[in-house]
Amino acid sequence: MRKVIEFDEGTYQALVQLGRDRMATLQELADESFADLLKKHGVPKDLREALRRSAQAPAAPAKRKKKTIRKK
Repeated sequence: MRKVIEFDEGTYQALVQLGRDRMATLQELADESFADLLKKHGVPKDLREALRRSAQAPAAPAKRKKKTIRKK
């Protein structure tokens, strides 16, 4: 699927330079960025990942330590 996005000139030039430095295309940089964004927000990238997550047992909540009150 193709979508058109717009960058301001400074951002575009920075991305082009980053691509040159890393020997990567703008598409590769975008793929990496969007994958990181989805991971950060816990959104599965594809159906396989979504099914894997739904099959995992929910994690038990962490136990909290009780605070002790010190006498002066």
